[in-house]
Amino acid sequence: MSEPGSHFLRTIIANDLKEGRHDGRVQTRFPPEPNGYLHIGHAKSICLNFGLAQEFGGLCNLRFDDTNPAKEDVEYVDAIKEDVRWLGFSWGDREYYASDYFENLYRLALNLIESGNAYVCDLTADEIRSTRGTLTSPGQESPFRNRSVRENLDLFTRMRAGEFAAGSKVLRAKIDMSSPNLNMRDPVLYRVLFAPHHRTGDSWCLYPMYDFAHPLSDALESITHSVCTLEFEDHRPLYDWLVERLFPENLRPRQYEFARLDMTHTVMSKRKLRELVENNVVSGWDDPRMPTISGLRRRGYSASAIRTFCENIGVARANSLVDVAMLENCAREELNLAAKRVMAVLEPLKLVITNYPPDQYEKLIADNNPEDPSMGTREIDFGRELYIEQTDFMEDPPNKFFRLKPGGEVRLKHAYIIRCDHVVKDADGVVIEVHCSYDPDSKTGGATSGRKVKGTLHWVACNHALPAEIRLYDYLYSETQDVDTATSGLLTANLTDYNPTSLICHQGWVEQSLLDATPEDRFQFLRQGYFCLDSQASALAGSLDTGGSLVFNRIVGLRDSYRKQGNR
Repeated sequence: MSEPGSHFLRTIIANDLKEGRHDGRVQTRFPPEPNGYLHIGHAKSICLNFGLAQEFGGLCNLRFDDTNPAKEDVEYVDAIKEDVRWLGFSWGDREYYASDYFENLYRLALNLIESGNAYVCDLTADEIRSTRGTLTSPGQESPFRNRSVRENLDLFTRMRAGEFAAGSKVLRAKIDMSSPNLNMRDPVLYRVLFAPHHRTGDSWCLYPMYDFAHPLSDALESITHSVCTLEFEDHRPLYDWLVERLFPENLRPRQYEFARLDMTHTVMSKRKLRELVENNVVSGWDDPRMPTISGLRRRGYSASAIRTFCENIGVARANSLVDVAMLENCAREELNLAAKRVMAVLEPLKLVITNYPPDQYEKLIADNNPEDPSMGTREIDFGRELYIEQTDFMEDPPNKFFRLKPGGEVRLKHAYIIRCDHVVKDADGVVIEVHCSYDPDSKTGGATSGRKVKGTLHWVACNHALPAEIRLYDYLYSETQDVDTATSGLLTANLTDYNPTSLICHQGWVEQSLLDATPEDRFQFLRQGYFCLDSQASALAGSLDTGGSLVFNRIVGLRDSYRKQGNR
């Protein structure tokens, strides 16, 4: 019987070690293309590749497959390294780039030409595409397929020297134009591209294709288990074809595929995510609505919650759709134990306790987390004038409304029982103040504190609260759509499909204990959800005196309120 959390890749590696394959070594790699920020789907691959290496006493390389300079940038390289570190993994001194191997790859391409396994083709990209054939009909051989080895070597050398225009010539593998696998119908291995590379500058104008550079880079790094997502399954025959012709058997890596992560309400395509950024639908790659690792980090998710999620969803051979609620639940379970409880009012309504002394304030004691008494208590300020939530008062409430109403009683959390006696309205008839009286003996822990009322409200003291912008995030895509397994994303997830109410900002108030909050702290705003200080937008504490405000992001809602608010 398999151990909890076991999966087919663990079984494969365990069997390889038992049989002495790869000289008893385990070496994996995480090979991102530096053409965008990593998303939650990449987190699954990071945890898997680094996790397998750790589990079996091996090593995992970080390698950037930087073979397309037109779309790559050092910004993405730096962001990827930060994300991998933040998730808790280290690659030591094993930071590699496909561009490190450009000379090696070029010489391996020469070997293919010399052995008659590659040729220079003059067909354009459109002509190659049109002669490729279909799933039911074979392709057509290029008229340049039978060039001599000598001519191919000469042309390929001149391609490197920059003698030919971009797109005028490519190097193709000579395999089988009638193969049932379209990837084996003389695929392109190299193309001419005049674009500066972020590491090699203008040294090269001849760049390898991903499907050529990837397996050979694995072999050059002595990778044993090349773990890829399922869309590369049809590319594995080409992977094997290349390493079998260019490396001895004991140096050949093996490719294994697993199902990538597809998640409801979520786009898993760097191209589509880039469109959101470039068209200003979101504020950047780290916008808290984005499924990028940097966006999740800024929103307040912890690395441990993401690692737990990646372990819980498992590793399978077939694609499936994961409910985003699983990710939220991993965060919620962790936050429930670790987050300090505080009070914040998002939509304030002023409440005046008419029988409380006008100039009096008192310190009340509140527990920081009832789930963990070791987190201790804090003092909160209480006075005559408070803010409560607008939705916690109704002048003409329905049945079973247990919050504040005319003549009704509620308890203020950690404080007293109050009764609503009167309301103040503006010229339009809108309630702007609620006047109440309090029972001095009903203080929590006091002589009559055991008196029962059905409702308990959170609040903050007007003269001691801190101004705050409180951001509530909903799904960037409100509807769950069918997954397109060929393009890694939602079928109809276009720029116009995003949820226009995915971000709602409230100008509210928070209790004074949050003055010293840092972006690393996590809080449960009572009855509202789990929040953190925004790492990018929050004003420094010193600016509060000049009209600034703290900025908080909601990480995830409370289990009992999230569904009620229509977010699920």
